Amino acid sequence: MRLGVTLGYWMPDPWDPTELVLEAERLGYDSAWTAEAYGSDVFSPLCWIGARTSRIKLGTAVMQISARTPACTAMTVATIDHLSGGRLLLGIGVSGPQVVEGWYGQPFPRPLARTREFVSLLRAMLRREGPLTFAGEHYQLPHPGGARLGKPLKLIIRPLRREIPIYLGAEGPKNVALAAEICDGWLPLFYSPFRPAIYAESLRQAKPGFEIAATVQVVVGADLGAALLPVKWMLAFYIGGMGATRRNFHLNLIGRMGFEAEARRVQELFLEGKRAEAAAAIPDQLADEIALAGPPARIRERLAAWKNSPVTTLIAGTRDLATLRLLAETLL
Repeated sequence: MRLGVTLGYWMPDPWDPTELVLEAERLGYDSAWTAEAYGSDVFSPLCWIGARTSRIKLGTAVMQISARTPACTAMTVATIDHLSGGRLLLGIGVSGPQVVEGWYGQPFPRPLARTREFVSLLRAMLRREGPLTFAGEHYQLPHPGGARLGKPLKLIIRPLRREIPIYLGAEGPKNVALAAEICDGWLPLFYSPFRPAIYAESLRQAKPGFEIAATVQVVVGADLGAALLPVKWMLAFYIGGMGATRRNFHLNLIGRMGFEAEARRVQELFLEGKRAEAAAAIPDQLADEIALAGPPARIRERLAAWKNSPVTTLIAGTRDLATLRLLAETLL
């Protein structure tokens, strides 16, 4: 199993991840990943750290497809892949209706069909097999309206790699199955190595070499209860605040993991403004299964479950250099 490190997004203050990524590269980490919501973007930090490193792969986890057209994405990834010497890993996702419609001003319905078209069009652009036309439900090239002067075009630069790895951030069963069908890898947000059966059917069609790169929050501390608190706060935020009351993909996933009643109680408390109570309502077992928390010896012991799981890359959620070293010493 390979190791990655997530840089996340700035919440709320900007920070320079250079020292963290340089240490990760020195230790043998395979990849560094950025994220975006409606603050810092995914690509700018990759350019920043890519210029300061030489080997570590540069991943987006995830780039939101409503933020960019397939053409803009193709131009961006081809450019960064050239500049970095072929190190880009493109993770994409649909986000949720609150962000897509509230921030990007794009319609959210039929996200799976939109994702399928986006990936198909993006791959065709990077392959440069000729001037491109595309007649989809969500994307059309040339645009059928406007000035009616659009013409089929192809990417001017030749990509360093015609096939750039594409990962899909997905939680729902159908979306995970779509990742297995059309992508090179899957980026789960909350993954328990103790419950792989949850995704077994969705991943049944995965091709040989399919990657699973799971983000895992890592909190080292002598007291397990205290170490789990940041994990609980994160879970409460996603379950309560990152999704509409009636349509929250994170809550639905936690329900499929066996904690539906607890998740709905967390959402109620969070929406009532009782955030500390919402975090306290997160079951210890849930927080412990999706993270690595506690004293170093316990984390080393718990890593065995991840090594035996289908996960191919463990993306560590930490900004602590000593924690990076602990994981590297254990796994690498």
